[in-house]
Amino acid sequence: MKIYHQELKYLLFIDIETVSCASSYQDLPNPMQNFWEKRAKIYQEQDEVPAEAFEKYAALHAEFCQIVSIGLGFFYLNEQSELGLRVKSISNDDEKKLLQEFKDLLEKRLSKRKRLVAHNGKEFDYPFLCRRMLIHGLGLPAIFQHLRNKPWDNPHLDTMEMWKFGDRKNYSSLRLLAHLFGLPPYHDAIDGSMVSSIYYKDKNLERIASYCRNDVITTAQLYLCLQNLPIVKQKNIIEVS
Repeated sequence: MKIYHQELKYLLFIDIETVSCASSYQDLPNPMQNFWEKRAKIYQEQDEVPAEAFEKYAALHAEFCQIVSIGLGFFYLNEQSELGLRVKSISNDDEKKLLQEFKDLLEKRLSKRKRLVAHNGKEFDYPFLCRRMLIHGLGLPAIFQHLRNKPWDNPHLDTMEMWKFGDRKNYSSLRLLAHLFGLPPYHDAIDGSMVSSIYYKDKNLERIASYCRNDVITTAQLYLCLQNLPIVKQKNIIEVS
């Protein structure tokens, strides 16, 4: 399978799940409340007061969120030379420990993966990971060092960007594209807007981790579809610890 040796073996699929940095606007320390009030002005057209906007949108802003789960996946060939996918997610209530574990994985166990792939990764996953690492005083791993360069020098891939074909105004969710390409449906009917509630109210980090793994699987399968390649058979998708 030449395509595997030429390209697929260098890809690392990732997905992150973020929650607001506090369970509610009232729990923010005063300086951060003031900063959020200024940021929340962008939601005034929706008649959102700062407290309501924080609950709905804080997880979408790197300065007001924390990453609680990171999903990773990469292709492999099984003994029958069939394409497979190994996937895992790492989670932690302590964001700094989570990011350090992720950085260690990139530098030690996944150093041969040269390109990242994520859905909306260039607008969300990649910059969020970099910003949150720097906030915690963690140096950026080599695979992220170039992200401060010009956008066209970014070697990483974004399946949403691939689907746009240069159409800047087009946004298509991962779930929509999965449906269009006939990919297997999610086992858990949640979406990103529910993650903060599941984290703070249900205290169910494992459910978030499972959702994150599913997104990695779907992104990898979508990538194959966008290359007009057969998707990975379900029997060849393996969760690793």
